[in-house]
Amino acid sequence: MGATLAFEDESGFSLVSALKRTWAPRGETPVIRTQISHHQRVNALGALLVTPNGRRLRLFSRLQRKNINGQHVVVFLKQLLRTIKGPIVWLWDNHRIHIRQLVKTFIAAHPRLHVFYLPSYAPELNPVEGLWTQAKEATAGSAPYHVQELHRNVYAALKHIANSPRRLRACFCISQLPSIKSIN
Repeated sequence: MGATLAFEDESGFSLVSALKRTWAPRGETPVIRTQISHHQRVNALGALLVTPNGRRLRLFSRLQRKNINGQHVVVFLKQLLRTIKGPIVWLWDNHRIHIRQLVKTFIAAHPRLHVFYLPSYAPELNPVEGLWTQAKEATAGSAPYHVQELHRNVYAALKHIANSPRRLRACFCISQLPSIKSIN
């Protein structure tokens, strides 16, 4: 078939970041500034792409400050179709935004997209979960004060991962997809 293989998932990043570790002079309590606002967040769509020959991995992502809906998924797919030539085998979960009528209509109108659904409640089969693990690890402890700062932190983390073939391969290695683990 000579198709690009693509795994997709979404994730969210909050101003209340996980605390990884910190320090302070002996005898002083560490203080980290942060916002206690769970409503200001950055949401991300991400796809890990495997070239048809299986030799190259790429990250395709989009950040936004709004909740992700079917229209955002369609915009993401449009951008992907403009970027990738040839057929695309698209794998994602059964999240409700993936099965919206708007998304189904778009997919039906684009025969280059061959869509398959991963089993429900099986995040271990989606290598993009490894991407979110790495991004959240990279942003942990950053304690952004504004959503703009959070956006910059998440963007920088994803860019760092995208530029590292080793980190992209790690996403596949931690997934439970045995036939994918041999990607260079």
